[in-house]
Amino acid sequence: MAHVGDTAESGRGGPAPGDDGRGGPAGADRPGGPDGGVDRDGRVVGFVDIGTNSVRLMVVQISSRQHYRVINLQREVVRLGEEEFGDRLLRPAAIERGVTVCRLFAALARSQGAREIVAVATSATREARNQGAFVARLRDEAGLDVHVVSGREEARLIYLGIQSRVELGERTAFCLDIGGGSTEVIVGDGRRHLFLDSLPLGAVRLAGDPGLPDVSGRVSADDYQRLQRAVRLASVHTVATARRYDVDVAYGTSGTVRNVAAVAARVLHDREPRRDETTSLADVRRVVKLLRGLSLEERRRVPGLNPDRADIVVAGAVVLETLLGDLELPAVTALTECGLRDGLLIDYLARGPDAALVHELSVRERSVLRLVRACGADEGHARHVARLALELFESSRAAGYHDLGADERELLDYTALAHDVGTFVSYPDHHVHSAYLIANADLLGFDQREIAIMAATALFHRKATPSGRYHAYAQLGDDDRATVRTLANLLRLAERLDRSHSGVVRHARLEADGRRALVLHLVVKGRAELELWGLENRRSSMEKAMGRRLSFVVETDGGRDDEGGGGPFDDERDGAGRTETGRTETGRAEADGAAAEAGA
Repeated sequence: MAHVGDTAESGRGGPAPGDDGRGGPAGADRPGGPDGGVDRDGRVVGFVDIGTNSVRLMVVQISSRQHYRVINLQREVVRLGEEEFGDRLLRPAAIERGVTVCRLFAALARSQGAREIVAVATSATREARNQGAFVARLRDEAGLDVHVVSGREEARLIYLGIQSRVELGERTAFCLDIGGGSTEVIVGDGRRHLFLDSLPLGAVRLAGDPGLPDVSGRVSADDYQRLQRAVRLASVHTVATARRYDVDVAYGTSGTVRNVAAVAARVLHDREPRRDETTSLADVRRVVKLLRGLSLEERRRVPGLNPDRADIVVAGAVVLETLLGDLELPAVTALTECGLRDGLLIDYLARGPDAALVHELSVRERSVLRLVRACGADEGHARHVARLALELFESSRAAGYHDLGADERELLDYTALAHDVGTFVSYPDHHVHSAYLIANADLLGFDQREIAIMAATALFHRKATPSGRYHAYAQLGDDDRATVRTLANLLRLAERLDRSHSGVVRHARLEADGRRALVLHLVVKGRAELELWGLENRRSSMEKAMGRRLSFVVETDGGRDDEGGGGPFDDERDGAGRTETGRTETGRAEADGAAAEAGA
C-alpha cells in the first residue's frame, strides 16, 4: 500500500526509471470499514498502450465495487513508427525496442499481481504491413494478446479517459491527442462523444516524411507554411465538421500539448507550469516561433521541453497551432497524464459486473471518494457532516447570511466529504494534513482555484479561523477569501453537530432573527449531549467568526426524546419537545462588533 508522499511505484519512495508518474492517495483506494473501503484482495489489472512514439503501462488494483488504485505508471520512448510511414514497414530495430519494452512492462505488471493485461496498439502498428509479425512476437515473447484498434476506436477510448478526468457537465469540448502517428479529434459533452475522427498527422510521421521539410533543426517561415498546408490538406473535412458544434473549451492530452504549455509557462511567463495548464493560441504561436528558430541542441535546453522530444516537437506543434487557429479556438488546456490508457481502464470497468457504478458518480465525486477511502477516513461521518453543511448553506442563504451560489455549494459538499482525510497522518492536527492532501492529491475534475478554496476551507474546519498568516488563505483573491470564510464557518458548525460521529443531529437550519442574529434550529434523535454542550461552549467564538449573535432551538425527532433526557438544555424544554436557549451575555459585545464590521 502506498503511503502519503510515496510515488505510484508499489508504495516505495522515488520514481522508477521512465515513470511519468502519478501516485499518492488520490489515485488509490485503501481498505476500510463498512462505509466504503475496498477489498484488500482486489484484482490487479495491467493496461498497455503501444503507441507510435512511446509505450505506456498502468497497473491498477480494482475492488469489487469498481473503485481502483493506480499502483504503477510507466512510459518508455521506443519510436516504433520511426521511418515507417513511407513504405508502411516497421523497422527491425524499432520492433526490437517495442518487444523489449513490452516484455519488461508485462513482467513488471505480473510481478505486482496482474493476472490480466489489456494491451492495445495504435497508429504505427495498425498501418504496418508487417503488423502480424510484430503482434506475434508480442504474444510469444511478452505474453501479450494485443488488440490493434482503429483510429476512431482510439479516439473513443481517449475521450473516455478525458470524461474520467474532467467534469464537463453541459459544456461541449473539442479534444485532440497529437500522437506519434496520428491525431485523434473528438467533440463531446459530459454525456457522450458527438464526433470522432483520426487524422494521419502525428509528430513522428510528419518529422520523418521525406516530402516535408526537416523539423529536427531550424525551420524557416516558408518551410513552416509548407507544414501547415500539409496539415490543412489532411484535416479539411474534420475541421469543417468540428465547426458545426458550439465548442466551449478545448483540451489536449498528448505530450506535444503538455510540452508546448510547459514552455509557455516557463519561458513566456517565468513560472512553473500548473496542473492542467491552459495556454492561449497567441502563446502557442509564440512558442512555435521560438522552437522553430532554434537548432536541435538549443531546443534541448529550452525550459519546459522534454529533450527527448526536441527533434519532433515542431512537427507536433504545427498540428496544434493549425487546428486551433482554423477552428478559431482561443486556448487549449493540457490535461496532465490523461489519455488512451485511462480510457482503457474506464472501458474495462464499464464492461464489468458493476458497470453501473462507473456512471453513477461524477468525475469529482469519484475522485474525492477515492481520496477519502485511500486515507481511511470515517465516510459515514463525512457524508453526514456534508448533508448538515448543505442544509446550513441553503438555510443561511435564505436568512441573508451569504449570497453564494451553486458552485460554492458544490465545493462545500466535496470539502465536507474530505475534511477528515488528514487523520491518515495524525489526528491532533488533522485539519492541517487534510488541507495539504486536498491541495496535493491531484483531485480530478477540479481546477486549481477550486482546489485552493477546498483546501483552505478544510484547514479552518477546526481550531484556527481564517487569517492572512496562513498561506493557504493568503494566496487567494479577495472574493475567494470571503468564500472560504463563509464555507469554513458552515463546515465548522456542521462538524460540531456530529462530534460523536453518531448522526444524532438529524437536521439543522439557520433562520434570521433580525439583522444581527441567527437562530440555529436542530432536530435530534437520541442523546446529543456532546453536540449541544459543544455548541454552548463555543457559542462566543462562533458568533465572532460569523458576525452574528446565535441562539439555538432543539427539537427531538417525532416531538420526543426517544433516548430520554440528560442534555445540557433539558431544564428549558417546552411541551412540544423543543429546547430554546436564550442569548447569554458571553461574547455579546464581540458578536455585535463583528456584526457591525461585517456590515450586517
